[in-house]
Amino acid sequence: MTAQPKGAYYITPIAATDTFPIRHRVMWPDKPLDFVKLPDDDKGLHFGLYVEDILVSVLSLFIKDHSAQFRKFATLQSYQSKGYGTLLLNHAIAEATKQGAVEIWCNARTEKADYYKKFGLKQTGEAYLFSAY
Repeated sequence: MTAQPKGAYYITPIAATDTFPIRHRVMWPDKPLDFVKLPDDDKGLHFGLYVEDILVSVLSLFIKDHSAQFRKFATLQSYQSKGYGTLLLNHAIAEATKQGAVEIWCNARTEKADYYKKFGLKQTGEAYLFSAY
């Protein structure tokens, strides 16, 4: 069972550049900041979850036709396992669906497979690819 978040939080669209510090800190702290930037960041929808006005979780959503891919989903370590990432991912899935996506997918690390399965995503034939709907 996922922990219930404590404290006031909100989810809002953010600029791609606002995602970079958390992407960098959580995913690739040993790489240069430019490593976390995506060539198509300008085409994505970016969401941030704030706890008491501190940005703690980010996710980038890319919708093309009826398919949505979420990428660079990261939550600050001190806020992990508290339910904030779940809230943000549910928000992104709802937004993708609202915009007409009938498929939602991501590339994920093997150790995160069980987390994504909780959202109805299933591992496909390609390694680390999960898809729902």
